[in-house]
Amino acid sequence: MNGSVAYLVTTLGCLAGVAGIVVAVVALRKGRKTAERAAPADPFRDTDADALRGDPRRLKPGDIVEIRQVSYAVRGSVHLTEGGWSWAEHLLDTVDGDKRWLSVEEDSDLELVLWTAEPAATVTPGASTVDFDGRRYSSEESGQAGYTATGSTGLDATGTVRYHDYRAPSGERLSFEAYGQAGWEVARGEQLHRSDVMVYPQAGPEAS
Repeated sequence: MNGSVAYLVTTLGCLAGVAGIVVAVVALRKGRKTAERAAPADPFRDTDADALRGDPRRLKPGDIVEIRQVSYAVRGSVHLTEGGWSWAEHLLDTVDGDKRWLSVEEDSDLELVLWTAEPAATVTPGASTVDFDGRRYSSEESGQAGYTATGSTGLDATGTVRYHDYRAPSGERLSFEAYGQAGWEVARGEQLHRSDVMVYPQAGPEAS
């Protein structure tokens, strides 16, 4: 083998080695990217306007929930079941004593509705439509559920509730509830976007 041939062989060998290193590095990078893409995403990470900021499904008495920049304390919770269906309603109030109810229901998606009591309302449920405060609501669903109450709700620890829910074409809600043998209580509801709600669980083992 003369000098030129030896030099050519040596050069080709070096190039093959470098090419092998490059291929290995590219493969490693591709593997890392694939692994990163395959990693499970946290469904509660605040990555866009629709992300859940905290988990309203885990709300309980003592937690703080911020709704559209207004902070409420969760005073009590009512967990309801009807057949195989379940949902929750949470009594909220501000430091000024402004009370609301937040309902949390998981259907195909999470539905959050902020309710305001209408104690002066004289309307009653049963008809296919109800007119209230200049708006017409259509009957959506009704039934009777069992409930368990925790915290300060003003209700017995367990019992039953009758309900009748109405909805306006623009999306507003009107709800009638009667706990035990009590009369109908009326509340007007506004559906919330997930990004409207921020949950601050109370400290302690239950908040984990």
